Amino acid sequence: MTAYKSDLLRQLDARGYIHQTTDAAALDALASKEIVPGYIGFDATAPSLHVGNLVSIMLLRRLQQAGHKPVVVMGGGTTRIGDPTGKDEVRKMLTDETIEANISSIRTAFEQFLTFGDGPTDAVMVNNHDWLGQLGYIGLLQEVGTHFTVNRMLTFDSVKLRLEREQPMTFLEFNYMILQGYDFRHLSKTMGVRLQMGGSDQWGNIINGMELARRMDGAEVFGLTTPLITKADGSKMGKSVSGAVWLNREQLPDYDYWQFWRNTDDRDVGKFLRLFTDLPLDEIERLESLEGSEINIAKIALANAATELCRGAEASALAAETARKTFEEGTSGGDLPTIDVSTEISVIDALVALNFVASKKEARRMIQGGGARVADAAITDENAMISAQSEPVKISAGKKKHGLIRFG
Repeated sequence: MTAYKSDLLRQLDARGYIHQTTDAAALDALASKEIVPGYIGFDATAPSLHVGNLVSIMLLRRLQQAGHKPVVVMGGGTTRIGDPTGKDEVRKMLTDETIEANISSIRTAFEQFLTFGDGPTDAVMVNNHDWLGQLGYIGLLQEVGTHFTVNRMLTFDSVKLRLEREQPMTFLEFNYMILQGYDFRHLSKTMGVRLQMGGSDQWGNIINGMELARRMDGAEVFGLTTPLITKADGSKMGKSVSGAVWLNREQLPDYDYWQFWRNTDDRDVGKFLRLFTDLPLDEIERLESLEGSEINIAKIALANAATELCRGAEASALAAETARKTFEEGTSGGDLPTIDVSTEISVIDALVALNFVASKKEARRMIQGGGARVADAAITDENAMISAQSEPVKISAGKKKHGLIRFG
């Protein structure tokens, strides 16, 4: 590891957050002597962020833990355009009302990870529509457009990939990098923000904003990116077999969130403990050294700590107890995902409704393979029905997914 002087970069380096930095020595010196306001932008395309966004949220948490100021930038303006990075198709347009409702919902998740307020190191949340929405088109072209060349913009992966695949890219999306660059310049000028952070795919956008701030205002600002976070099997963070792993409990029950971390691949446990929990590094080293069946102790520690950060201590403890009862005692814990139905329901429909499978076709394959159980009894009939009963009925998909069907 590099011998950084500041608590900020030492902590980020030790926990595996750093992929690229611009002038690391100068940033290290700045963070050693004064409070550094740093920001990350998040678009509001859904009512919740997901686990794929979590490394960025944890970056802001580490920034605050090291005595600096996190600035959460919600893309009320840029969401209206759509970041083409990593996308194969044009993003669907959202109404202003939907975007505002999404931002309000997303804030509740940030409040679990950051301390908001008016103090020098308290987090703040801003909406880039407040300044982007005030820009006149001609004024933007005159003031900002002259600092971007089409030649360079065409070299960006987000543009190049679309063109190589002969997939459409609207002129609206093409402007995204200009507006994101303007965000950094605006925040630097109005709030004294010195650092933008983000995933490795945002490096080009971050550099654009740094250069714009330097050219227009002579500001010295910095950029830092995290490595691409993938699971050991090569899949992207934030996804599970059933879909996105949402941070808000309205989109994903606490038990399912806990279970996502509990099911971590053995090879990922140490990395995820460093990135997604506040456990001390020496404790993490002890946990990741466990072998054989004892690695499950480390996985439970990961699930408990990650769930406590996102959902609170009570939710974490209840999910852990539910898992213990389900797996150790064979009973049904009270925090299992539950669906309410008024009459009988087919096993296939129940599996789909609980998000244990993505489709009825997948449910049939699970039944055919012997992976579906109702009240711990194997189901082999694709047409099997679960009749209404006075007590909730437990349904399982494989060894790790369990839910309840409640009639009434």
